[in-house]
Amino acid sequence: MTDVLGILVAWDSETCVVSPETGPAVTIPVADVVTGKPVPPRGSVRQRVTAREAELRALPLWASPTTESLGEWVLRIVTGERGRGSRRANSVLAIGDPGLPIREAAARVERFYAGWGRVATAQVEVGSDVDAALAAAGWSEAEPEDAPYLVGSLVMARRVAGSDDGVEIVVDGTRILATVHDDGREVGRVRGELNSDWLWVHGLRVDESHRRRGLGRALVAGLLDAGAETGAGTVWVEVDRQNTAAWMLYAGLGLREHHRCRYLQAPES
Repeated sequence: MTDVLGILVAWDSETCVVSPETGPAVTIPVADVVTGKPVPPRGSVRQRVTAREAELRALPLWASPTTESLGEWVLRIVTGERGRGSRRANSVLAIGDPGLPIREAAARVERFYAGWGRVATAQVEVGSDVDAALAAAGWSEAEPEDAPYLVGSLVMARRVAGSDDGVEIVVDGTRILATVHDDGREVGRVRGELNSDWLWVHGLRVDESHRRRGLGRALVAGLLDAGAETGAGTVWVEVDRQNTAAWMLYAGLGLREHHRCRYLQAPES
C-alpha cells in the first residue's frame, strides 16, 4: 500500500489522475484506490517561516550596534542617542529558547540592561510560552500597541500595486528611497531596507494636502519595482491596525499577518 498527495486532475470509471507538487502526474486504477480524503492547500512558504526567523530578518535593519546572545534570545542596546527611542533596538528579542529557565533568563536580561542604566524590555511573540512566563513573573506591557508583522510575495504585490508614474527612486546599497514631488516640493516618501531577498517597507508618508490621490500606492509600487530589480522576493511591513489607510493598502497588496509581538517591561525593583 502507498499513497500520493496532489491535485486530482481527472477521473473516470477506470482511472484517476493525480498531479503531485513535483514530478509527473500519476495515473491510478480506480480498483486500486482504498481511500481518499481532501487535504487543504499548504500555507505560503513565507507563512511557514517561524516568528524568530522572520524577526531575525529585521535584526540587521535597526540601529543596534551592541548585541549579545542568550541562547536563542538576542539582547540589543543602542549606546548613543541614535536609535535610543526605538524599543526594538533597545530590547531583548525574547523569541525561542534562552537555554535557561525563563525566570533565570529574565534575571540575566534585567542585569544586562541595568548595566546600561536602562529598564529591561523584552520583545515577545503574543501568546507564546515566553509571553505567558514573563507576564507571570510580573513583566507588563507599558505601551500597548497592535502592529502585526505582515508578509507576502513581492512579485504578487507588485502585480496589483498599479502604476508608479511620477515616483523617483534612489538605491543606496541595501536602502531604497521612493519619493514623489509636486512643483519641486516633496509630498510623499517611503523607504525600503533589503536583507537578502526580503524587503522591509517602512516610513510611508504622504502630505495631508495630497492624500486620497493614490500617491501612497504609487510610492509602494515604485519601491516594490526597485526591490524586484535587486532580486527581492518577499516583502514585509509592520503596520498599526489603527492606521486604517495603511492597513487597507498593504492588505490590498496581498500581505497577510505572520505574527504579532508586544513589548514587556521588567517589574520595578
